Amino acid sequence: MKEIRDIQSFYFVGIGGIGMSALARYCKLLGKDVFGYDKTPSELTDALQQEGIGVTFTDSVSEIPELFRNKEKSLIVYTPAIPRASSILTHFQTENYSVVKRAALLGEVTRNTLCLAVAGTHGKTTTSAILGHLMAACNMPVTAFLGGIAENYNSNFISKGTEITVVEADEFDRSFLTLRPDIACVTSMDADHLDIYGDSATIEDAFRSFANLLPNKQHLLFKKGLPLEGQTVAVDEEADFEARNVRIHDGSYIFDLKTPHETIKDLVFNLPGHHNLHNAVTALGMAILSGIPTPGLPEALQNFKGVQRRFSYRIKTDDLVVIDDYAHHPTEIDALYQAVSEMYPNDKKLIVFQPHLFSRTRDFGSGFARSLSQFDEVLLLEIYPAREEPIQGITSKWLLDQVSRESKALISKEALVQKMKASGARIQLLVGAGDIGAEVQKITKKLSDED
Repeated sequence: MKEIRDIQSFYFVGIGGIGMSALARYCKLLGKDVFGYDKTPSELTDALQQEGIGVTFTDSVSEIPELFRNKEKSLIVYTPAIPRASSILTHFQTENYSVVKRAALLGEVTRNTLCLAVAGTHGKTTTSAILGHLMAACNMPVTAFLGGIAENYNSNFISKGTEITVVEADEFDRSFLTLRPDIACVTSMDADHLDIYGDSATIEDAFRSFANLLPNKQHLLFKKGLPLEGQTVAVDEEADFEARNVRIHDGSYIFDLKTPHETIKDLVFNLPGHHNLHNAVTALGMAILSGIPTPGLPEALQNFKGVQRRFSYRIKTDDLVVIDDYAHHPTEIDALYQAVSEMYPNDKKLIVFQPHLFSRTRDFGSGFARSLSQFDEVLLLEIYPAREEPIQGITSKWLLDQVSRESKALISKEALVQKMKASGARIQLLVGAGDIGAEVQKITKKLSDED
């Protein structure tokens, strides 16, 4: 791949993606010409355009700006989520432009920095957002590329300097193997992306290959119990980095952080759920390994506001609590249930779930059914296909039939608000990685009777 300093013009195919847009912002910050294509407008593409980045929503060669005629000074970056039949991507490939995946550019960006890489089938975005925030709040020279919108910055990009990078190490398509991490973590290694890997053993091998990229094994943190070498992380269980004496006060966790060298007392963390507490301990451990001054950590952690669509409160009143979350795997739904049960043990709980990908629904059908059945009421939207074609027999009705709760239904987006209003559940969750996220604002306005 060409060196970034030798490139003047970047074209991002799929620029509206959360990871792609962060890289586009980085290139713009370097003074480069940045353009891109995406299928549909969104809040992210609106923000990019306001920042001076050109975006088209028409997949046509005629939409490519003239300056990209200079192949030597251009780099084309694409996300694997883009269909292979894309006219713009096909043009760049057949005309012999330099074309790379997003992960390859991310690897190049991190090459001459202290790279802190966050891997895992769950928890990447929250952990990397906490870590990026800790570094920035403690005045470390960090650039963080996030897979979600950090509430503290209203952005998926934190820019406080270029000596340190925080990145999500994405296991999809083995993208994380292009990175050059100096400090890393693995939050989880559950089976996922079986359309790529085939089985859980193969995905575990990929995570081990990622871990082997580290020059120093002691710079790998991982959830205790995973088959890796390095330093362990746990909550109320003996580990190298451990949350001890965990208690809840006014809806927040208070805990002591035990590290190999010290104990930091009475840290306050405002995100609910043991999974988020585990993410916080992991981020704190990585920050400490990077050499961050620990006196600033307590205030920085307490001030962390979370990530959009990660247990995000949309309505929080005495009568109704609506929570929005990106969960799209049974383990993540289990973590959500643990969090709401801990915070609201005596309230009826409804989950609205939009399955993401036909293959994932097929591969984890029984797991989804078991996880969803924990809630008092289950509403299922149709499967969001993303990059996939339908699979015969795999539908939301097929999944719903496996849910053991009697109070369950298949629902359309149009009928959803009425059904949610009719429910007696005080705690209502909107969950999934598809376009349900784009509907959340409209749904909550109607539930609040604002329109």
